[in-house]
Amino acid sequence: MDQILTYTFIAGLLAATIRMSIPLIFGTLGELFNERSGVLNLGIEGIMTLGAMAAFVGTYLTGSLLVGVIAAIVCGMILSILMAFLTVTLGLSQHVSGIGVTFFGTGVSYYIYRLIVGTPKVPPIVDPFQVIRIPILSDIPLIGEAFFSQYLLVYIAFLSIPAAYWVLFKTSLGLKIRTCGENPAAADTMGVNVSGTRYLSLIIGGGLIGLGGAFLTIAQNNMFTFGTVAGRGWVCIALIVFANWKPGKVLLGALLFSLIDAFQLRLPMLGLHIPYQIFLMLPYLITIVMLVLVARKASYPAAMLKSYSREE
Repeated sequence: MDQILTYTFIAGLLAATIRMSIPLIFGTLGELFNERSGVLNLGIEGIMTLGAMAAFVGTYLTGSLLVGVIAAIVCGMILSILMAFLTVTLGLSQHVSGIGVTFFGTGVSYYIYRLIVGTPKVPPIVDPFQVIRIPILSDIPLIGEAFFSQYLLVYIAFLSIPAAYWVLFKTSLGLKIRTCGENPAAADTMGVNVSGTRYLSLIIGGGLIGLGGAFLTIAQNNMFTFGTVAGRGWVCIALIVFANWKPGKVLLGALLFSLIDAFQLRLPMLGLHIPYQIFLMLPYLITIVMLVLVARKASYPAAMLKSYSREE
C-alpha cells in the first residue's frame, strides 16, 4: 500500500485524472446547453460515438487532426439537429427520442467506420495530438506534468468552462436559453423564438459532445473501436445533476469521477486480491451514491421535458 504514496504514482494518477475528465467536461457542458433550454438529450451517447468515429475517419483519410476535429463537431451538430426535429418540431417524447438517437448514432457510426475502413485484423491507427508543454509551469513538481503538459484539447476543455458560463449567464443569448428552459411561454411573450433557441442550444451542445468524442480517438487514444465511448454519455447525464446545471460544478464532477476511475485502474497494480470487476464498478457505484445525496437539492429547469408550441 505504500506504493500509493509514491511521487510517481500520484503524478501519474493526477495526469490520468485530467485526461480522463476531458470527454466528460465536453459532454456535460454540451448537455448543459441542451437541458438549460428545456430539452433532455438522452442521445448524448450516440452523438459522442459519432463524434469519435468522425474524428478518427476524418484524420485517417486526410492525415489532418484539424479535419478530424471539425468532422466530429459537424457530425455532433447534425445528429443534434435530428434530436431537435424530433423533440422541438414534432414534440415527441424527449426520453424516447433521445434513446432512439443514441441507437441510431451508435449504429451509423460503426456502419460508416466499416464501410470506409473495412474489417482489418489489426485496427488502423492515426497520429494523435501530441502533448504541449507550457514552459516553466510544466516543470512544477507533481502538478506541472498533470496540468501543464497536456494535449491541446485539454486546454480547450478547461477554457470552455468559463466560456460556457459567460454565454449562459452574461449574454442575451444565454438569457434566452435559460428563459426557454424555465418558462417558454414567458420567453415567447418577450418575442423570443422558443423553437429556434432550443434548436440553437442543441446544435451548440451537439458540437461540444462531438468534440468530447473526438478526444477519445485522436488524443487519448489513436483508434476507433467498438465501445470506445463506453457509457461516458450516460455519466455526463448524471454529472449534470451533480453540477446542479451550473458550469463551474461541471469541472468538479468530471474531475471527481475521473479521479475515481483513474484510481481503480491502478488498484490492481497494488497486488490487492479483489476481483477486477469490483474495481470496474467502483466509479459508477460512487456516482450513484453522489446522485442520491445531491439529487434532492438539485434545481432542474422547470420546463425541461416539456414541448412547447405557440398555440398553447
